Amino acid sequence: RIDLSAVVSKYIGESEKNLAQIFAAAEESSVVLLFDEADSLFGKRSEVKDSRDRYANLEVSYLLQRMEAYHGLSILTTNFKEAIDSAFERRLRFVVEFPFPDTAQRLEMWQRVFPKKAPTEGLDFKKLANLAVTGANIRNIALNGAFLASAAGEAIQMKHLLQAAFRECKKEGRATLGTRNWVVDSQQNGRNDLREI
Repeated sequence: RIDLSAVVSKYIGESEKNLAQIFAAAEESSVVLLFDEADSLFGKRSEVKDSRDRYANLEVSYLLQRMEAYHGLSILTTNFKEAIDSAFERRLRFVVEFPFPDTAQRLEMWQRVFPKKAPTEGLDFKKLANLAVTGANIRNIALNGAFLASAAGEAIQMKHLLQAAFRECKKEGRATLGTRNWVVDSQQNGRNDLREI
């Protein structure tokens, strides 16, 4: 996994030097390169307005050359495919998209998210599956709900998961979880929460 903070440098030429070292080491040891959040490194080239733009475009061009010359396996992940330079996309052999999960897929994720020994009480996975969230959101909601339940000295219940879902919604800047069945309720017990309508 490539640590982007260790690759990108504000000093001219340093990013390219770091990338050269990474690709050389990868070629020697035949490893898979994983570029997580690839859009930050493989971003679109822009119109040159000043020297910084020209340098940023040179970085992208250099990376494009290195990727093309690399004979190993590289994996790029992103949540923002539109930001990746089209020159990279043309050179990718496979592009695998993971679509937003439907209700049935979310139901299955909810049914598997908690370990069997986790103390749960009264969870309605069918209702939870109506929340328009991703698998990553489900994991975050489940984990945060478990922390809320633990802090209250209780088993994990719907109230904990709905409060965690509200926090996840707020974290993403969303007013709702994308369905007509759930709304933010700021009146419940004097604190923001989600409720079913």
